[in-house]
This record gives sequence, structure tokens and C-alpha cells, in this order.
Amino acid sequence: MGRAILSFTLFEESSLAVRHPPAGLLPWAQATLGGVKVSELASVAGDASARRYFRLHFEGQTYIAVEAPPTSEKNTEFLAVRGMLERAGITVPRLYGADLENGFMLLGDLGDRLLLDELTPDTVDASYQQAFDVLLTLGAIEPDDPRWPSYDDALFSEELSRFPQWFVNALLACDLPPEPVWRPFADLLKRNALEQPRVLVHRDFHSRNLMPQADGSLAVIDFQDSVMGPVSYDLVSLLRDCYVRWTPVQVEQWALAYLSLMQSKGQLVDVAAGQFLCWFDLMGLERHIKVLGTFARLYLRDRKSGYLQDLPLVLLYVREMLEKYRTELPEVAAFADWFEMSLMPVIDTQPWAKPS
Repeated sequence: MGRAILSFTLFEESSLAVRHPPAGLLPWAQATLGGVKVSELASVAGDASARRYFRLHFEGQTYIAVEAPPTSEKNTEFLAVRGMLERAGITVPRLYGADLENGFMLLGDLGDRLLLDELTPDTVDASYQQAFDVLLTLGAIEPDDPRWPSYDDALFSEELSRFPQWFVNALLACDLPPEPVWRPFADLLKRNALEQPRVLVHRDFHSRNLMPQADGSLAVIDFQDSVMGPVSYDLVSLLRDCYVRWTPVQVEQWALAYLSLMQSKGQLVDVAAGQFLCWFDLMGLERHIKVLGTFARLYLRDRKSGYLQDLPLVLLYVREMLEKYRTELPEVAAFADWFEMSLMPVIDTQPWAKPS
């Protein structure tokens, strides 16, 4: 791959104007609730998307009004997946109304508790067991539409392309990886993903998208990108979370515990532990290579500077897996050598980089 440097104007989030609700959202929410008067919409912390969330109060209850621009957000998919998950018994935001033309939705309020904020060494085992139960239920769902999208070669190629384009080229201003290094490595990661059994995959099943509820359930949000995909994808998203780290020993124990749980349900009964861990590890490597590009893009294109602080942990995951598999897989060895020699000297000079 040749050298191609992209130029971006960087914006800090603090420099952006105060974001007010769109003019039509409040009247629409009032009409959806039966014409009641709601005095204001209070902004609620958002996510990596262009969606915006506002809390409103009515008769002792709170609701979340959503502005999700139809030009950029998957609102039809959100509603379809929400319905599938709800029917399967998974806790999701209740739907009170939707205006797809304007990108407005009125949802139940799941609160402000994130699993991330409640994970401690004392609580993590029970929390992940609960998350495993949700994952098993999620993976057993058969989409309503037989044409439901799948993780295919094209989707994996798009995900992986974010790494050279946004992380290597745009953020670090480094030469792109040589084609004889990058192509075999990317193909290895795609083969690993495509050979796995397929289940319904959330695609961002991690501690910021899981919300403990007062009734003891674990609610799931941000599910609109769901596809049929590799069985290990959501598991590695949870256990090698980009926002919290556990020891490699713990992660391996949890991964094997989940395999045992699946096998007790009659799934993956012919899959050996070693095979499952290899699927899991390389799936995580693909995901984190993608995330390096995604977080760089969120900073450079979408003005979300907060994601820079999450890059060091993602880099740590990538380097750990490159080191683990470099002696077994020549495709990994070649990429690992390039990564350490060409990227790490530049990464170490970045203001967001922290010692691992």
C-alpha cells in the first residue's frame, strides 16, 4: 500500500456550540404522550453516533426523546432489532413512538447506570455471568427477516480498512502497511471470522452498552448494527472491553466458561477449547485493529476527542495478541514486525499515548 496523507482540521469537543434539541422534537414528544405540556428536554450523555438524547418528565415518569438523523442513523434497523430482543425477553428501551421521516423516537428511560461503572473485582464474575445469559439469549434469536445482513467478506474488509486509512494514515501520518504484509494478515483475520458458527451479533456488546436495572435485569442498548456473525465476536467485545481491562488469565477462564455454558445448551459441542480460544483471540485482534481506526475517525472526523484516551488499552490488546501468535502464524509475525518497527516509534510520541 502506498503513502497517502489525508489532511484534517481538528476540533475539540469543548469548542462546539451548545447542542439544543431540534425545534420539532419537543412538540412531537408532547403529541406522542397525548398532547401534554412538557416544559423542557434535558440533554443526556450521548454515544459515538450522531444520535442525541434528551430526558423529559411527565406524571412521575421519565422518558428519553431521541433525535437520530435518518440520513446517518439506522432507525429502521433499531426498531426491528429492538422488537426482536424484547420478544426474546431481553431488556431494551420501551418504545412509545417513532417518526422515521424526521428521525424522532420516544423511548423508556433506562436510567444512567452503566455496567462499566459497577464492575469491580468483587462484582465482575456475577456481572459477566448475567451478561453471558443475555448473550446466549441474543445468539439464539432467529431474525424476522431471512435477508438479515451478515458479517461477510465485504463488511470485514470495510472494518479493517479503517485501520490503515484513519489510524495509520490520518492520525499518525505514517506510511501505510506494505501490501505483502497487510493483505495476508487481513485475510487471516477474515478467514478466522468467517469459519466460525453464525449467531445474531450485537457488534458492540460491552460495558458501556449494558445497563443494570432496578429490577435486577441487564438492559442492552445501541444494538442497531446487529448482523449474523461469528460466535466469538460479542464475547470478546465483552471480555476484552475497550474501556476496562482484566488479566489475561481471567479473560481466558471466562471465555472457556462461556464455551462450557454453550455446550451445556447443546451448542458448539464438537469445538475444542483450544480451537475456541484461537477463534476468540483472533476475533479480538480483528475487532481491536478495527477499533484503532474507528476511534481515530471519531476524533478526526466526528470531533469526539474523548476516544483518544481509550487508544492505549486497545493498543495493548493488539500488541498482546500479535506477540502471542507471532510464532504460530507467519501472517501475524510479518504484521507484528511492521507494527513494532514502523508504528510504535511514532505512537510513543503521541500526547494520548500512555505506558503500557
